[in-house]
Amino acid sequence: MLAVIEGFSVVWLVILVGWFVGRKKVLGDNAQMVLSRLSFFVASPALLVETLARADLHTVFAEPLLVAASSAVTTALIFLVIVKFWLKRPVAESLLAAMSSSTANAANLGIPIAAYVLGDAALIAPVLVFQLAFYTPVYLMLLDSLTSGRRATPGRILLQIISNPMILGTAVGLVLAATSWQLPSLVAEPLHLIAGAAIPAILIAFGMSLGTTKPLSAEDGRRPDILLATSFKLLLHPLVAYLLGHFVLGMDGAGLFAIVVAAALPTAQNVYVTAQRYQVGVAVAKDTVLLTTVLAIPAMFAVAFLLG
Repeated sequence: MLAVIEGFSVVWLVILVGWFVGRKKVLGDNAQMVLSRLSFFVASPALLVETLARADLHTVFAEPLLVAASSAVTTALIFLVIVKFWLKRPVAESLLAAMSSSTANAANLGIPIAAYVLGDAALIAPVLVFQLAFYTPVYLMLLDSLTSGRRATPGRILLQIISNPMILGTAVGLVLAATSWQLPSLVAEPLHLIAGAAIPAILIAFGMSLGTTKPLSAEDGRRPDILLATSFKLLLHPLVAYLLGHFVLGMDGAGLFAIVVAAALPTAQNVYVTAQRYQVGVAVAKDTVLLTTVLAIPAMFAVAFLLG
């Protein structure tokens, strides 16, 4: 338990450094975007290659992948029913809100949490693979059809998936792990150096983002949607993951803790990007991302305490 607290403390302190740097504008106005892009396009894919290359694929992708997929879909379906038939929201807005309630920030916060709290960055890979290769593309395809009136083609969706640097890094790491190949030192050493920049860049950029907006917008009377999505993401999603992992799949110990912590991650920031792109559910996405981000660390502390 002490090691878990220390891991969370390391992550939170670096986030606070990022928040302070952002408030003082030490790195200029565009620093958050630059750090985020450095992490997403360069450093995080390198980290995924390095960590997955030495991972036990059965341990990482058997039960954890099943729980990641099942818990996200279950949470989203329950939320979708409530927001569509009780709050009477349009279909496209309901889909975006359901996405807010069940899509975890596996890249920007999940990788550091996996590395410093769970002890292995590879443990976040099942969530990354599920969300980037399947879950998010399905939402994009549905939203594209609903808001543009045209049907998204499988080729365009496939191109979007395979051109994602996170997916490419994951794929290379999985190939190396499955074949037991080792990269030559001329490639492995610079890859290791680049991978080392991923977590600091992620957390500092993440901290910088916390001071840019204020939560709980009353725009269009969507406060109930925001509070409901926040509750689903931080409470129901990890609860469903726990129930599926423990009672259905018989998981316990560190494996169970890992999947519940992954489910308790805050809403992914790309949900807000998606809302802006389709101009639907923007207020709900923005405030859910911010609220879950602020409350996620206490929520994951609670998970650690409850699971011992």
